Amino acid sequence: MLPEYQKLLATAKKNEAENKKFFARLRKQKNPQLDTIIQDLHDQAFEEIDCLQCANCCKTTGPLLLNKDIDRLAKDLKMRPADFTEKYLKIDEDKDYVFKQLPCPFLGSDHYCHVYEARPNACREYPHTQQRNQFQKLPITQKNSLICPAVAKITEELKLQLKA
Repeated sequence: MLPEYQKLLATAKKNEAENKKFFARLRKQKNPQLDTIIQDLHDQAFEEIDCLQCANCCKTTGPLLLNKDIDRLAKDLKMRPADFTEKYLKIDEDKDYVFKQLPCPFLGSDHYCHVYEARPNACREYPHTQQRNQFQKLPITQKNSLICPAVAKITEELKLQLKA
């Protein structure tokens, strides 16, 4: 991971308690402009941050896989869904399917995803800062700020714009 990305994550870790309070306050406010503000910050962050220089999400967090994700991945890998499930998945404490191991078994050493076109929906949507109804997603955004340098950057910029 690039040093500037590590610095963003270190700042997020240092500010974890402050950020948690900030996001809780934002959630209560239900700012009607929040989606637009976060979307703009998302676009700005990803102009500077290259996921292929990081892949921390794929290294440290496993997505929840739905049946449609399992079917799509199995088809892409020319496997039966049951065989795919047996080889790659386990059921977690919430009774959800997740990968048996981290980093993701489909993450290459070059940080490219070997199943990118068939990747799980949770991976497609990550880090969720490009979606609508951000006030509902603020708890996950706060958690993702500790994983994703782009979300850490979005968080710091959001605090400046909304005067944390």
